[in-house]
Amino acid sequence: MNILITGGASGLGLATAEAVEKEGWRALVVDVREPDQRFDHVTADLADRGEAERAVRELAERAGGLDGVVTAAGIDACGRLEDVPADDWERVVKVNLLGTASVVRAALPYLKHTRGKVVTCASTLGLRPLSDASAYSASKFGVVGLTRALAVELRGEVGVTLLIPGGMRTGFFDGRPEQYKPGPEAGLNDPADVAQTVVFALRQPAGCEVRELVVCPSTETSWP
Repeated sequence: MNILITGGASGLGLATAEAVEKEGWRALVVDVREPDQRFDHVTADLADRGEAERAVRELAERAGGLDGVVTAAGIDACGRLEDVPADDWERVVKVNLLGTASVVRAALPYLKHTRGKVVTCASTLGLRPLSDASAYSASKFGVVGLTRALAVELRGEVGVTLLIPGGMRTGFFDGRPEQYKPGPEAGLNDPADVAQTVVFALRQPAGCEVRELVVCPSTETSWP
């Protein structure tokens, strides 16, 4: 199977690409940064719809089609709404929400042909907001709504799974002020473990769908 993964240069995206390859499938990676050279990849800024669409088409044509898409790319801009520069705030929504929509839209012709699957990546902060995370929460609440709508819109044609992960041990928190980093008590998940749940959703036969997956540490502070 050919599985396109956004954000595949690091974090959950990289863990998912590795898990996909271990299954004997082919990982096709899209990231704004150059990913590991072992993966077939295209660099693209998902905030730019044209770049996102180009990357999907290029990889799909190169691989001979798509059987699945995992939208793991995501960024954040921490701080109160009044303090975060507007361009930074809006870029979070462009990458996390609009980038997800652009990638799925471009992939649909290929996925409909194979009766493939889409796994979108939201967050527990897409269900329960926190202060100083308005951009991230807005984008991830949007991913939740988009995915639930797609599940209705595409039923019988393309499988749709909404992944709602809690905190993971990735570079996502690097470079933040200390107050925006998880404390030692957070007990973050290994992204490799979360990636296994993505593979589980992708492995289901056509017509059998895992609608939603909440995967978080047992000590997750933003759940329930």
